[in-house]
Amino acid sequence: MSNTPIICRCEDITLDEIEEAYKNGFTDIESLRRFLKIGVGPCQGKTCIPLLQKILANLKKSQKIENITLRPPENPIPFGCLINKENK
Repeated sequence: MSNTPIICRCEDITLDEIEEAYKNGFTDIESLRRFLKIGVGPCQGKTCIPLLQKILANLKKSQKIENITLRPPENPIPFGCLINKENK
């Protein structure tokens, strides 16, 4: 077993995997997130996205890293709309 830290616990993504993806051309936060599926687990990126931003800043030797694009539901609906009212 490798001693590399796990960055995304939901998707089990390690630091080595992030660094390898960066070397293979995934050099911005959106492409890394999409390729590695970081931030799509139950936590929705609450812990791993800030870590990914720090790692990417270190790899790019830059202090400023862009944020991810948030995509909320297009048209949220009330939960009650999903209930079959005829079977009450």
